[in-house]
Amino acid sequence: MSRSLRHGALAATAIAFSIVSLSACAAGNNAETLKVRPDNAATSVGTIKVQNANVITQAEPEAEGPAVVVATLFNDGTEDEVLEGITLPGTDVQVKLQPAKGKGPVEIPAGGRVVLGGKGNASAVIEGGREAAQDGNVQQVVFKLSRTGDVGLGANVVPATGYYKDFGPSAPPEAPAATPSETPESPAAGTPESPAAGTEPQGGAAGTPETGTGTHG
Repeated sequence: MSRSLRHGALAATAIAFSIVSLSACAAGNNAETLKVRPDNAATSVGTIKVQNANVITQAEPEAEGPAVVVATLFNDGTEDEVLEGITLPGTDVQVKLQPAKGKGPVEIPAGGRVVLGGKGNASAVIEGGREAAQDGNVQQVVFKLSRTGDVGLGANVVPATGYYKDFGPSAPPEAPAATPSETPESPAAGTPESPAAGTEPQGGAAGTPETGTGTHG
């Protein structure tokens, strides 16, 4: 290859590299610009791994129902672990744990895993979730394990829409519709009619004195 051709190839490579670098700088770390969904929070301590951790709130921004913690906890150890609790540092909320079936602790079997959130899985419900976590924030979540101790990480707070719809909290129950007029009016309307119908015989009785008066006349 001649020297001029080599110089041309090097120049083209340099220009291409510059364009790619400028594009990357313009995009920055903004996931929306890059069109890439950010990875869900994950961490590991000892033989315990926590993956896909999120705090999921109600789908509607104005809804005040509970939120949930979702995650998958893996136990690579040789002994079972018990998830004794979950806390959200910086808040006063309580997280209620419920196993997938029945009652009792949420266990992570040796060499196995437990899934929090979703149909048929264990659950971690945050009462008053809207006050504890705001959509778009990162909320610290600490998993308290019987052997490993505390495992903490920052979880994204997202609404139960799109990909997270099937993992979110149940919608708060709607109040029953009130029927203030129909039920009370029915007996009230019928009450005066019954005596009115019954006054006709009384009217006849009232006419008896008139007959008697005519007899005396």
